[in-house]
Amino acid sequence: MNPRGERNPYKQISSVKVLIEGHVQGVWFRGWTVENARALDLDGWVQNRRDGTVQAVFSGTIDKVEEMLRRCNDGPPLAHVTQLKTQPHTLEVQPGFRVKRSK
Repeated sequence: MNPRGERNPYKQISSVKVLIEGHVQGVWFRGWTVENARALDLDGWVQNRRDGTVQAVFSGTIDKVEEMLRRCNDGPPLAHVTQLKTQPHTLEVQPGFRVKRSK
């Protein structure tokens, strides 16, 4: 971001939706995701799903989105991630990063 809080228009922005499988609920995965996404200046959201997975959308510069996906592959200390499934996300992403209600 520049000093006025605007994203650099010369950096490419990527938005992905990710489904995180494994032992990822009840291990503080959503809170950990919020902390890491905000530290990387990403926009998007994270939520628990009824099937025991965690779903998230990450939007930001390509390098930061890729870094977040690397971090999610490990997750917080008590998590055991078995698989990440990603797909492009084409809907508008609101500024900031937040937890959405479980789905």
